[in-house]
Amino acid sequence: MEKFVITGGKPLYGEVSISGAKNAAVAILPATILAADVCVIENLPNISDVSVSLNILSALGAKVRMLSKNTYEIDTTHLVGTNVPDDLSRQMRASYYFLGALLSRFGRAQVAMPGGCNLGPRPIDQHLKAFSALGAQDSVDYGMITVRATELNGARIFFDKVSVGSTMNAMLSAVMAKGQTVLENCAKEPHVVDLANFLNMCGADVRGAGTDVIKVQGVESMHGCNYSIIPDQIEAGSYMVAAAATGGDVLVKNVTPKHLEPITAKLRRAGAEVEEFDDAVRVRRTGPIQPLKINTMPHPGFPTDMQPLMGVLLSVAQGTSTITEGIWDNRFRYVDELRKMGANVQVDGQVAVFEGVEKLQPAPLHASDLRAGAAMVVAALMAEGTSEIEEISHIERGYEDIVEKLRGLGADIRKVERVPVTMEQAL
Repeated sequence: MEKFVITGGKPLYGEVSISGAKNAAVAILPATILAADVCVIENLPNISDVSVSLNILSALGAKVRMLSKNTYEIDTTHLVGTNVPDDLSRQMRASYYFLGALLSRFGRAQVAMPGGCNLGPRPIDQHLKAFSALGAQDSVDYGMITVRATELNGARIFFDKVSVGSTMNAMLSAVMAKGQTVLENCAKEPHVVDLANFLNMCGADVRGAGTDVIKVQGVESMHGCNYSIIPDQIEAGSYMVAAAATGGDVLVKNVTPKHLEPITAKLRRAGAEVEEFDDAVRVRRTGPIQPLKINTMPHPGFPTDMQPLMGVLLSVAQGTSTITEGIWDNRFRYVDELRKMGANVQVDGQVAVFEGVEKLQPAPLHASDLRAGAAMVVAALMAEGTSEIEEISHIERGYEDIVEKLRGLGADIRKVERVPVTMEQAL
């Protein structure tokens, strides 16, 4: 077991380059199954969720070859399996995208109930609703989801709630269905658009991604392509918040500034200066942090994945801030860790009230999930003194080379082996 040891209290300065988007990569990798051909995927983030996705493809019979640290060649011509190994699918939430891709190509798929961060109930009923509308049958037995169909036909599908996963899985399952599929009340996130662009590069006919209505005209077959994944909006936002929270000055490179607009707007209101360039943003702060009111919403609203990071920032704002979480039930679990550091936060249901304190104190911390873990890293960077963060595997699911990137900005952070406490030591 490993942990991060961080000595904070110093502003971050310098430049950091953002990796490819995790949430796009974990859908585009399963989508290579539809090509039944060779795809070269560039700008893949070097994170554990991508490694698991590549391992699943290999287990299904794909030939996976690393061309560079962030570029892979994937040949899905001769897949031999439609059952995703149980131990792999339980390692990440996004394993459910293999259901839509395998169903579309082979008419059958089996995947274990997905794992990933525990953010409360995350049902896949809207995914199964889409598969059913296209003509598939599904069953869930002993934690395994099975879908099968003799033929998939286009349909009109209205999602009961806006869901990124459901929107993307419906696209995957509809691209080779007979006729047209119309998806309504769709998610509009940048990674939804990125998946649609990849599918179209492979010969699909997907129109309207980025709006709430997506039309998919089924095609008979698809082919391989070369594709570069978009920059990670949440990784970029994390370094933007870190710069503002530590009172630093950081140029965040390899980004799409338009994707960052909800984050940029809140940081400016909090007292940070944000300067936008073609493919970079510069964030700096010299004055006090101002209190905010934040409501998380589907894109283009404020992203739920950024909520814990903004919570850390607002814990030292000059006044009272409120955050209302509109997406996940368990997104405020990081608050218990913040309280260890002296933060004054009260949570009532889906609303957290932050009474700003002068500064955070170092403490032993725990990463309860991916984004909460990133928030703890920023909190530790803010606190004068040394903090330790455990369960860092959550963080490494979504942040490539986080230690090296933060060190490049002047942070005192290192990853060390965690020595387990023996029974005798505990007594």
